[in-house]
Amino acid sequence: MKLTGPFKQIITLNNLPLKGKLQDESLEIIPNGGILTENGKILDVNNFDSLKQKFPNSEIDLIESEQIALPAFVDAHTHICFGGNRANDFAMRNAGKTYLEIAESGGGIWSSVQHTRQASEDDLVNGILERTNILLNQGITTIEIKSGYGLNVDEELKMLRAINKAQGLTKATLVPTCLSAHLKPRDFEGTSEEYLNYILDEILPKVREKNLANRVDIFIEKSAFQLKESKNFLLKAKELGFQITVHADQFTAGSSRIAVEVGAKSADHLEATIDEDIEFLANSNTVAIALPGASLGLGEPFAPARKILDKGGILAIATDWNPGSAPMGNLVTQASILATYQKLTTAEVLAAITFRAAYALDLDDRGILAVGKKADFITYETDNFQNILYHQGSLKPKNIYINGEKI
Repeated sequence: MKLTGPFKQIITLNNLPLKGKLQDESLEIIPNGGILTENGKILDVNNFDSLKQKFPNSEIDLIESEQIALPAFVDAHTHICFGGNRANDFAMRNAGKTYLEIAESGGGIWSSVQHTRQASEDDLVNGILERTNILLNQGITTIEIKSGYGLNVDEELKMLRAINKAQGLTKATLVPTCLSAHLKPRDFEGTSEEYLNYILDEILPKVREKNLANRVDIFIEKSAFQLKESKNFLLKAKELGFQITVHADQFTAGSSRIAVEVGAKSADHLEATIDEDIEFLANSNTVAIALPGASLGLGEPFAPARKILDKGGILAIATDWNPGSAPMGNLVTQASILATYQKLTTAEVLAAITFRAAYALDLDDRGILAVGKKADFITYETDNFQNILYHQGSLKPKNIYINGEKI
């Protein structure tokens, strides 16, 4: 067993509720703390000197500088498997072009589809690993990654294989999600409903057979898939044994309600969610995932995070790192900005990027420093945990531990 410490502060995020608002006074903070680990799990979190005395034969990982420790972060929504670059989209948006004008000029999601189809599987693996390392260096050790830039059997399977191959080459946990229902591809001859049936009949059975993902996502929006056909698709995907999640209420309201009705693990985006649907969402166990990076990238409003928490909902915050609308990929910066505009407490933000985000991925073994949990934690060279959000992402983790081992 190994004892890591002493830390100026350990912020455990233990004994906090899954739902609703949080005050900073509710945070469990252990001064002069230590973390005892063995076989990738946490055995104890307590006063360092007490643990050292109680377990005299433990290996000591001595922290000599002034540092604080907290659970490693979870990014529950990314699109970091892609080919190409859409910097021109960003420039065109800032110059006043509309989404439709950008798409008609060769940009938009279809641009990423074409570039991703042209990329080899190895190219995609290398891109995933490059972006995963950037996230790892931010202290993010669990990363959800979607397909959705292939949009046919061969290309969607290529993307999901790349994600699974990357998992074998990184210490981070990668959670693949099948987003074949990103939009109807331009080269599909048929209606959007027929394309959704194509996914159900041709893509998802192969995803299940090859064990490439156990999660399915859909983009419900006027420019993508409509409410009724999306609900039918999600219910059928659920019948096939997949967990489900939804791109909901990004530009128009209504789809977060669908997410709740079908029992989705999460409803992600929510920039356009109306008050009555906030209450509906908050009264469920569907996680509301705010994606402030997309708001910043598109110049759109932020998700109503404060209202969701006040109504008793589960809030997570993720990067939505993608080549088009959210190219930043900096979780703490985005979360800090969202906190400023939505008046979120430090406790609410930390919960949203740790155990509440893990819950959205159906992972109950991480995001909290407590006995029996996965020993993924990070340290910052500071004497006050509040400095993490105060510096809005410019304060970087000092050390990152996965399964109790420093990486």
